[in-house]
Amino acid sequence: MKPFKEPVYVTRPMLPPLEELDTKLKDIWSAKWLTNCGQQHIMLENRLSAYLKVPYLSLFNNGTTALMVACQALRLSGDVITTPFTFAATPHILAWNNIKPIFCDIDPVTMNIDANKIEQMITPQTTGILAVHVFGTPCDVEKIQRVADYYGLKVIYDAAHAFGVEIGNRGIGTYGDISAMSFHATKLYHTVEGGAVMHNSEPLKQRIDFLKNFGIKDEETVVMPGINGKMNELQAAMGLVNLNYVDAEMEKRRILSDVYREELAGLAGITLPVVLPDVKANYQYFVIRISEKQFGFSRNYVYSKLKEYNVYTRKYFYPLCSNYTCYRQLESSRTENLPVAAQIGEECLALPLYGELSELSVRKICELLKLIQKGSE
Repeated sequence: MKPFKEPVYVTRPMLPPLEELDTKLKDIWSAKWLTNCGQQHIMLENRLSAYLKVPYLSLFNNGTTALMVACQALRLSGDVITTPFTFAATPHILAWNNIKPIFCDIDPVTMNIDANKIEQMITPQTTGILAVHVFGTPCDVEKIQRVADYYGLKVIYDAAHAFGVEIGNRGIGTYGDISAMSFHATKLYHTVEGGAVMHNSEPLKQRIDFLKNFGIKDEETVVMPGINGKMNELQAAMGLVNLNYVDAEMEKRRILSDVYREELAGLAGITLPVVLPDVKANYQYFVIRISEKQFGFSRNYVYSKLKEYNVYTRKYFYPLCSNYTCYRQLESSRTENLPVAAQIGEECLALPLYGELSELSVRKICELLKLIQKGSE
């Protein structure tokens, strides 16, 4: 089979009609207000709060800053239990807050933190749980909350992958004490760079908004040490326009995901993404697992072979965060403590998925996978 003429990347950013963004930019030019919670910022906060079904939402310049402020807002310290199977930002924001990440193994089906293993890792130094809705699949939120309530712990969800995800018509951002999202350009919905913190408490929103703006209350009053985490008007404008198209983008990805499922169903050694009951998915990623024993070839081999055909997949997440040089010395980072994460980290492969990708391209990618397995590509 011939390679794709042009590279097929694992994702491409959703870009709205340029003329619609231009209209928003003209509004900004007219207002001469570029940052510090202007009209676009206020409008986007309100629209996202309604869309995501969360009572309170604060916009940020990126998702990492949002998570850093979330830790400050909840006054976390000591140890926080988290997952090794996540993007680097998750444990890094703990380290930047002088908090020690304690890595917990993951569930073999959802690939989220294993809620049944959290309790055994709690010590007198534990103040919170930082869980991740990996690839948009919700964590076991009920179990995690029961454990947190029993031990008096705070819960933060890294919901970077979970824009628009719902459990039983309830917005994913309403679970835990705080949830944080990323609106990076690689995400389903983006503001080029950006993020948000979501929660159910009005006093907490006030504290978060102080923290993201240097702790400034008014022209002459600074109430706490804060940072500059504000989203600017240009980012907010992109977000407002993209919000008009995110449902259509999600639907395109759903259709392509169904094609992947149709083509790869029953292929030996391939595990397809889990589908949870009563969950509204967002189809941000399509991540398969490749069992070397059953498929016949390793994930790394498949990754390299697909690249020869101009198909750029991603070993997501690899390596595990627990294997980073800055964390590998931790007791919780030992491979024998994380057997499921260690295995899954060697098996996951994110396949291309974005609205502009054609069904024909998806079918060709699937055919390549079948040919690779047969050794006849």
